[in-house]
Amino acid sequence: MTDLDPTEPILEPALEPALEPSPAPPYVHEPARRRGRGPVFVALALVAVLGGSALFGAGFLLGRQEARTPGTSADRQQLFEPFWDAYDAIAGQYVGGADSKKLVEGAIKGMFDAIGDPFSQYLDSEEYRDSISGLSGQFEGIGAVMTTRDGKGEEGCEKVGPDCHIVVVRTIRESPAKKAGLQENDEVVAVDGASLTGKTLAETVGLVRGPRGTTVRLTIVRGAGDPFELAIVREIIHVEAVSSEVIAEGTVGYIRLDGFSASAAGDFREHLEGLVAQGLERIVFDLRGDPGGFVDAAEQIASEFIASGPVFWEEFADGTQKVHEAVAGGLATDPRIKVVVLIDAGSASASEIVAGALQDTGRAQLVGEKSYGKGTIQQWQTLTNDTGGFRLSVAKWLTPDKRWIHGQGLLPDVPVTVPEGATTDVVLEKAIELLTGAQT
Repeated sequence: MTDLDPTEPILEPALEPALEPSPAPPYVHEPARRRGRGPVFVALALVAVLGGSALFGAGFLLGRQEARTPGTSADRQQLFEPFWDAYDAIAGQYVGGADSKKLVEGAIKGMFDAIGDPFSQYLDSEEYRDSISGLSGQFEGIGAVMTTRDGKGEEGCEKVGPDCHIVVVRTIRESPAKKAGLQENDEVVAVDGASLTGKTLAETVGLVRGPRGTTVRLTIVRGAGDPFELAIVREIIHVEAVSSEVIAEGTVGYIRLDGFSASAAGDFREHLEGLVAQGLERIVFDLRGDPGGFVDAAEQIASEFIASGPVFWEEFADGTQKVHEAVAGGLATDPRIKVVVLIDAGSASASEIVAGALQDTGRAQLVGEKSYGKGTIQQWQTLTNDTGGFRLSVAKWLTPDKRWIHGQGLLPDVPVTVPEGATTDVVLEKAIELLTGAQT
């Protein structure tokens, strides 16, 4: 499933499930998704790296190109010679006229398409702005979490087609989507009458979002029924990422996290503090359907349960590794507090950082289904001249034991399959049973 990414689980505003940005430059996970996370070197590189038209070895032409792209080596000049030939021809000779800004944006998009990484993506100015605002914890849209799913039920296919569909994972409480009747597992086949065939998850999200008060029309296929249309009025969606309650007749604290937004770590600590203050020593931590978000939020939240040692590792393109240690002062590091973490195929990115950390350190058992399997971190960068920005996979993340779960996911310690037509939460019931020793 898409911190803002996906492809990865993606909250409508593109929480990617991405791992997502940390402070500076922003790093993202969502969102898993996601996961959304920087400086402007790529835009400059595009202009500063692309050489002039013909590099025939003539000193005059080479000097002219280097003047256009100072600091660019001769081999790079030659590599990008065809680009400038094409650009100059289109800009100067195309009979229909050409918008130079659109040409540059198309070139940047082409570079990201060439990478073939579903978690690295160029976004125009509007898409980029919407994605970043989504990570802030609010956005303008309908309040639906969507993913891509193939014919086998596997999530993460790239573009909508005969074997790749846009599917609703869930709707946010009190959102326009929920009020309009949008349901889990609904397939979205068109937006405002336009087919989604060939669209990515991020492109679909961009079509669904829009200014508050405007209406978007979704064409839905539900089960084996005929397509039908839902008209939904967009609103400002406030993402309530954390919720908690006391369950099992007052013996177990339950806390759910729906996304690692900028405010998630603080909100999570506040809820957890409320449970611990009641003397509860059994905690269910529900990460099902959580697409990810900010990496630093994942580190802080995992540290609420882990007293010391690695929470996760980053591994960069050159093979170097950086450890992220637990932050001191966690509220539930006392080993007398027993923890069970719930995961499923929608748990991605930053969710997997936390779940993997608690599993490797022996701090919690994982219960449920295999997680999504997003093991890369994206950095977000803003480009100059109102050309938007991009997210780029800049590192792998590894669990404390240095496992890379990309494409594989985390396996639960206690697998629980939800039977079709289940009327109770069998995964939560199993967690309560493990914590209390009581059959539910």
